[in-house]
Amino acid sequence: MTAATQEKRDLFTEEHESFRQTVRTFMEREVVPHHKQWEADGVVSREVWRKAGEQGLLCFDVAEEYGGAGVSDFRYNQVMAEESARAGASGPGFIVHTDIIVPYLSSLGTEEQKQRWLPGCVSGELITAIAMTEPGAGSDLQGIRTTAVDKGDHYVVNGSKTFISNGILSDLVVVVVRTDPEAGHQGISLLVVERGMEGFERGRNLEKVGLKAQDTAELFFDNVVVPKENLLGEEGQGFIYLMMNLPQERLSIAMMAAAACQQVLAMSMAYAKERTAFGKPIGVFQHNRFLIAEMATETEVCQVYVDDCVRRHNEGRLDAVGAAMAKWWTTELQTKIVDRGVQLHGGYGYMLEYPIAQAFLDSRIQTIYGGTTEIQKEIIGRSLGF
Repeated sequence: MTAATQEKRDLFTEEHESFRQTVRTFMEREVVPHHKQWEADGVVSREVWRKAGEQGLLCFDVAEEYGGAGVSDFRYNQVMAEESARAGASGPGFIVHTDIIVPYLSSLGTEEQKQRWLPGCVSGELITAIAMTEPGAGSDLQGIRTTAVDKGDHYVVNGSKTFISNGILSDLVVVVVRTDPEAGHQGISLLVVERGMEGFERGRNLEKVGLKAQDTAELFFDNVVVPKENLLGEEGQGFIYLMMNLPQERLSIAMMAAAACQQVLAMSMAYAKERTAFGKPIGVFQHNRFLIAEMATETEVCQVYVDDCVRRHNEGRLDAVGAAMAKWWTTELQTKIVDRGVQLHGGYGYMLEYPIAQAFLDSRIQTIYGGTTEIQKEIIGRSLGF
């Protein structure tokens, strides 16, 4: 982070910075030493999830009665995103779990469901995933074809999902299903499918361009019997629930993008000061100095913008359009900044032993998941009357 950004950034209190130190220490001790092995394995250990739970790093907004800290302040989530980026910790799916999936359980769950699931989510004993995307339906949620047929006291689920983050490790999967084939978006519901249910199978741990340590799987449902007690919220309201929760998901991605830009800027500045050419540090050459000046300016604008979005979200004022703006703009900037960072590093930027190369690979998905850039622009465009 540039000195100017740090000086102007008054978003965090002493409590947030204390939490930051806890997260940073955890990343240095429990994540960084193992991350290369996790990348080779294609999945992190369940142990790191339990350790994160012990340190209070999961689901801190869950109420105390279910084992959480009961702190509904998204600045803590932002600290997690920033320290994960700083450590290069792309493997553990803590942010997906805390920011995106568990809020569905907290906000929609019955008292019985919350007592059954939330303590394990907080402790790291239960790992969550959300299954929206299908082989034939990505950003168009109304194209969902996975069905859940009402059989009285249970549903029978059939279909498949793909690109599911935490897919291999997950114990609870919030599955987007069609409960009424004739009702359009009003026929979509959310069911929680649990590990071990007969007919629920995991396919391949998908081999991706980046995020190698993060398990991403195909999921298959073959006549899976899901009790009515696992319906999340009301039947037929799933599309509305998704629309209500997607802004927070998109803000979470924007926070990760801003943090990644900061980290790439720091890498590039350090390299430009250390690497010499023609007897001088490459940063003294005007082209490179101007390049880094542009990167620093854009990164600062990005950070100020995201910080303001977090403020608005905490105040309940960040709507779907604002989240869409944040998501597409920050992630597109991330890919731009990291591409410039690779170019600045020259041949070394193409070598995976250099963090900038890993950042290049990991960044590419950011403009795709959580709704593509094109989808975000469509949301914004419609709000403008087009």
